[in-house]
Amino acid sequence: MPPKNPINKAMKSHSVSHASESKIASNSQNTIDLLFEGVIKFKEENFLAYKELFENLKEGQNPHTLFVGCADSRVVPNLITNTLPGELFVVRNIANIVPPYRAADEYLATTSAIEYALEELKVENIIICGHSHCGGCAALYEESHFVNMPNVRNWLKLIEPVKTQVLSLNPKTTTMRAYLTEQINIERQIMNLFTYPKVKEKYLARTLNLYGWHYIIESGEVYNYDFKKHEFNLLKG
Repeated sequence: MPPKNPINKAMKSHSVSHASESKIASNSQNTIDLLFEGVIKFKEENFLAYKELFENLKEGQNPHTLFVGCADSRVVPNLITNTLPGELFVVRNIANIVPPYRAADEYLATTSAIEYALEELKVENIIICGHSHCGGCAALYEESHFVNMPNVRNWLKLIEPVKTQVLSLNPKTTTMRAYLTEQINIERQIMNLFTYPKVKEKYLARTLNLYGWHYIIESGEVYNYDFKKHEFNLLKG
């Protein structure tokens, strides 16, 4: 019987030491070659172990959960949740932002994906997952970061109210400021979900579950948002 998650299996064979070696090897070997090798290894090993699963997935997807996370390369949704392909519909962007809902002639990627998950896929759960050491949240306090990134500057304007709220709490250290920013941002994005059609009705009818997670990169811990107490509590067995 294959392991629960092919990504976990791949992680075991692709150790942290190999990742370090890859950086060194990049001086003599183009990094894209490493990706090509990974694709071949996937086809020859992990894919074969889950061939039946992928065969069934060709008929279509039926994910139970919409996972809205940060685009940060250190955050891997299927690895964190120990889920298989086909279980999560994933939307990722800088700082795991959920823009307030609006219909527009512009190209609204995140809004469109959330709308699709709700209306077409009819997901049962939505998770807003932020994380520790979030560069997007940190950039709110470092204007110099935006000199050559006007689109990023404009995107992060969506969470300026988070910065205002955090500063009003007068955090004593930059570490505390970072944690408050990341967690308050998660809470704000959950609130923005309620601007999407039918979300409030489905949530109150308990046909749609909403969650806010704060993932700690260095420990693997995940803190879950408590809607009643407005605080994050460690998920544990």
